[in-house]
Amino acid sequence: MKITRPGEVPSRRPPADYFTGTVWLDPILQTPAPARVQAARVSFEPGARTAWHTHPLGQSLYVLSGCGLVQTEGGPVDTIRPGDVIWIPPGEKHWHGATPATGMVHLAIQEAENGETVTWMEPVSDAQYAGTGK
Repeated sequence: MKITRPGEVPSRRPPADYFTGTVWLDPILQTPAPARVQAARVSFEPGARTAWHTHPLGQSLYVLSGCGLVQTEGGPVDTIRPGDVIWIPPGEKHWHGATPATGMVHLAIQEAENGETVTWMEPVSDAQYAGTGK
């Protein structure tokens, strides 16, 4: 058994190549093999968002606070709020983040396949973020 206490794992900024705006990541679970689950608390300031990406085994998001946006490729931009649970199937290209005026915090849970949990792609354009096009 391993107990991780508050303050033992510092908050960090994720790589700027994969995010637009200010985002903070607080790792919660990073289980060793053969376990595969990983979880993080992700805080997005207003206007911040991920780049387009996929997860080999899917991802679950649980919105903790604020108001956010999520979109799968080819789908509408959906608003997400505290208590919403979002399931993104394996390989589905998507992005998520805060609304332009309100920050958002979510718990992100995914599993690793061959040590990888995510494949990062291109940034989300301002038009895509606004839901007006490519």
